[in-house]
Amino acid sequence: MCGRFSLTVSEVELNLRFELEGGIAPYESRYNCAPTQMLAVITNQNERQLSYLKWGLIPSWAKDPSIGNKMINARAETIAEKPSYRNPLRSQRCLIPSDGFYEWKLNGKKIPYRIFLKDTRIFSFAGIWEKWKSPDGDLVQTFTIITTSANEFMKSIHERMPVILNPEDEKRWLHETDHAAVMSLLKPCPPDTMDAYPVSDLVNSPRNEGPGVLERIGG
Repeated sequence: MCGRFSLTVSEVELNLRFELEGGIAPYESRYNCAPTQMLAVITNQNERQLSYLKWGLIPSWAKDPSIGNKMINARAETIAEKPSYRNPLRSQRCLIPSDGFYEWKLNGKKIPYRIFLKDTRIFSFAGIWEKWKSPDGDLVQTFTIITTSANEFMKSIHERMPVILNPEDEKRWLHETDHAAVMSLLKPCPPDTMDAYPVSDLVNSPRNEGPGVLERIGG
């Protein structure tokens, strides 16, 4: 799964990387992005700006918005079959910019690791987004991160991993209309592109923000 990630790069770096014109809200570096928070994404309907959506997808037909707390990830293997995800997969796809994510390795106890790409500072997760209207008429926009089976590198840490898109596939993810072509993008990234190191338990609490969350511990 993917339950924490970071986006610590500058706004200038982010705008250059994704050819953005600037966000609709002030950009802030984030060291410990967590479910239920409003986070920066790039949607297929507004790909030149950052949009701020709540992490945890609430289906448009949901009666209770708390269902989103359980829908922070969508499995690539079943996403096209699930009623909550089928329609967004067709027409509401998004990129979630990141410079690293966290996963917990079970080694007697759970040890958090920061995982990143060796040769690039910024990458993107594949996601889908949705609109939900409350009984009072308030519009809530949410997203979920798509996960897949772990590649050979990630298997030593966890059995699942987020789908990390190749940069050349990001536009296709946002705009591709052929279902088979869309699904072909939902695969593990090459294991030799990844690296990781252990971090402290600070990451366990979403209240903890700041560079200390990223710091390597141990050797």
